[in-house]
Amino acid sequence: MIGVFGGTFDPVHCGHLRSALDVKQALGLRELRLIPCYQPPHREAPVANPGQRLTMLRAAVGDESDLLVDNREMQREGISYMVDTLASLREEVGDEPLCLILGSDAFLQLDSWHDWRRIPELAHIVVTHRPGWELAIEQASPAIQALWRERHVSDLAELGQSPAGKIFLQPITPLEISATRIREMVAAGENPRFFLPDAVWNLIRMNGLYGFNATALDNESATQSATQQDE
Repeated sequence: MIGVFGGTFDPVHCGHLRSALDVKQALGLRELRLIPCYQPPHREAPVANPGQRLTMLRAAVGDESDLLVDNREMQREGISYMVDTLASLREEVGDEPLCLILGSDAFLQLDSWHDWRRIPELAHIVVTHRPGWELAIEQASPAIQALWRERHVSDLAELGQSPAGKIFLQPITPLEISATRIREMVAAGENPRFFLPDAVWNLIRMNGLYGFNATALDNESATQSATQQDE
């Protein structure tokens, strides 16, 4: 089975990477592909440009063999529709099962996606959630509730028995890290280290991304050092 984990990755952080590894291991995937979108259809354009985000993602993954960076949406350009990405992957992998990894909020709003009814025809949908949490399916539209009733399975083995068409819930414990918060920290001259890989932080500083200001960060570090000495 192949997992598909899409996003803007603006910037990629340790929460993305840890969740991706957890899902790959829990599902027993042969590979998990991280697919950065060129232009998201449901949100404002990313702050970093496509090339910068792809470079950061590749640097973050490095030589980690359990994760693979797939740049097909960058090559396609334009608005990145997941249905097109899955159709392209399906042509490549034949009948091997594909698993689209979605958070619960994204799944409950799946009917707002472009050509969304084709998605379960092209891939299984794996909905990630916190341990002990229940999917609020009653809050979804009638169309998504019907999709859930028709396609939900509780046995992981069923995903390996067909190329697509099932919905499976997978608990994971996500790290409380937000790309928005990281961008805010960088713009404010704060140090986001340990929220994201050092290789990504180095690229942000080298390219002045997200309003990075070396002087502001130096001043913040000096203030913290002085405070610690006073203590």
